[in-house]
Amino acid sequence: FPDPTSLFLPGPSPSGKTFLRWKTLEVHCDSNQSIQHSPVSKSDSSKMPELSFDRLQLSDQEYCGFERRNFDRFVAREAVLDEEYWTAAWLRAEAHWESLAYMRHVDSYKRKYAEEEFYALKRRCVGQDGNSLKCFCFVAVKKEEKKVRRTVLSSVVGTLDLSIRQFLRGETYPGEVKRLSAVLASPEPFDAHKYAYVANVCVSKFARRKGIASNMLYLATDVATSAGMKQLFVHVNADNKPARDLYRKTGF
Repeated sequence: FPDPTSLFLPGPSPSGKTFLRWKTLEVHCDSNQSIQHSPVSKSDSSKMPELSFDRLQLSDQEYCGFERRNFDRFVAREAVLDEEYWTAAWLRAEAHWESLAYMRHVDSYKRKYAEEEFYALKRRCVGQDGNSLKCFCFVAVKKEEKKVRRTVLSSVVGTLDLSIRQFLRGETYPGEVKRLSAVLASPEPFDAHKYAYVANVCVSKFARRKGIASNMLYLATDVATSAGMKQLFVHVNADNKPARDLYRKTGF
């Protein structure tokens, strides 16, 4: 598990305690926009795609995505390039193994973790993930500067996932299932069973304490609201105080 100062949230804490935080969203508008991603088949996971690690970050003119949020020297937006997905996966791998940097072969473990997360992330974003109806991978990148073109690797400093899901039968909160009574069951509109869920919040170690995580969360909230969601959930380790403070600050 990562250092408690990390905002990466891999699962339950060593004590077994997790908190589920959520907030009610006010619906401001609906959205008919959709983002197209190249499909990823299971057979693709046998080899890495051709990634160009010196690929330049997209300019503002080249990016034509869903929504973005400008703040300070950064921009939060949806990932578009495979290199952005890979860098997001690598940030998560580094955070996951951050407190275990002393281990032998840790770089090999991080590489394997990043590869698995890369393909899982791509599958999620094309709708191949259980009860997830749609998934967005957001990244925070450094703003464009005159006469400065950065590579993707040197530009991406944060990431998170936002998924639109539907409750499984018997769920009242994500992962919490209660037994149903057929007598008390009543039909509800399909949209009543949908919710938004945030996961994999991660900020590069050298870029923390700059408002990156909170602004990515604000963007996720805006996108969830635009998609018509009225509830937004996140799980957090019970002993991860910085992350808990972050979620309280952003309205959970």
